[in-house]
Amino acid sequence: MITVASMGKESRATNLAETEVHPVDVETISESIDLVLSMQMSTSTREDMDGSTPVILGHLNQLLDEDLGAAEDEDVRELLHRGRKLVDYTSRPTAETPSFGAFIYLRDAVHLTRRLLWIYTQRNGLGAP
Repeated sequence: MITVASMGKESRATNLAETEVHPVDVETISESIDLVLSMQMSTSTREDMDGSTPVILGHLNQLLDEDLGAAEDEDVRELLHRGRKLVDYTSRPTAETPSFGAFIYLRDAVHLTRRLLWIYTQRNGLGAP
């Protein structure tokens, strides 16, 4: 957080993250998706799941902010709606959520992220992820 002051005006706080534009890194998102999809319930720890969840949700949030053609496509609107519900804090697993529930949530998030990434690559003329 940086505080910016002007003479005769009140100081205001500016968060640099709000002003920076980060392009969608298809390769990094694809690698994160592949990593989560390789996880198995029987061999993954809750720590593994809890560590992967914010990464996938970060990618999902980034894709939710992109123009994916929701104005023209009802299916895309539905996917975006589902994505917003998934990233909502009230939908996320808590410490009390059983490992199975955390695993299912993570898988739902990664599958939706993969679908939105595919739509993103198609709309932008990029190779399939």
